[in-house]
Amino acid sequence: MNVLIVHAHPEPRSFTAALRDQAAATFRAQGHQVQVSDLYAMGWNPVASADDFSHRENPEYLVYALEQRLGVKGGSIAADIQQELDKLLWADLLVLNFPIFWFSAPAMLKGWIDRVLVSGVCYGGKRFYDQGGLAGKRALVTVTIGGREHMFGEGAIHGPLEDMLRPILRGTLAYVGFEVLEPFVAWHVPYISDEARQGFLRSYQQRLEQLPDDAPMQFPRLEQFDEALYPLTNVQSRCTEPGY
Repeated sequence: MNVLIVHAHPEPRSFTAALRDQAAATFRAQGHQVQVSDLYAMGWNPVASADDFSHRENPEYLVYALEQRLGVKGGSIAADIQQELDKLLWADLLVLNFPIFWFSAPAMLKGWIDRVLVSGVCYGGKRFYDQGGLAGKRALVTVTIGGREHMFGEGAIHGPLEDMLRPILRGTLAYVGFEVLEPFVAWHVPYISDEARQGFLRSYQQRLEQLPDDAPMQFPRLEQFDEALYPLTNVQSRCTEPGY
């Protein structure tokens, strides 16, 4: 298996970095090929802009997704984007490794998503969810968070963690076709003992070793919708209404 780990944390000695290293070591010990994109160490540019194209179809008005599509075909897309896209297409498994910032991912990682998941390759038209351009690949989100586990969930002070991760789990990974695995979460990380952190590392190693047995999360499939993307159940129910 080919594994790409995309890591986004500004501190090289962080526990998030320790999870990155644990993942790389575990996968390599299993005989898998691993590449790591450490976005802060790379000095990754997270800003999607006109500078991402050496040549544009429309130099007067930037339609970013359209220029992405044409840029990949014509070789005019920025070299740093092409390098990361090549890694992404090489990978069978993508691991996004990051801390929760403000109920979301760090801007550095969001910028990687904006620039690398290019239109025409990863998605486009009705090529999304199970028909997405990256269908057949798997993805795992690994996060660290300062809050305690009981602070997240239905009725909890912050609500479900899945709500915070929905833009990534569904709106990004599932949307472009990945089979998305249940996230791995290390809770309350800045405030726990080193022994507790070591416990998270051991749990993470065990999770990664058993990853082939993980069932993916459930997201929409296009076969559940009609040509206009209405749910088929709604179509069937409308057919039974008087006067339909």
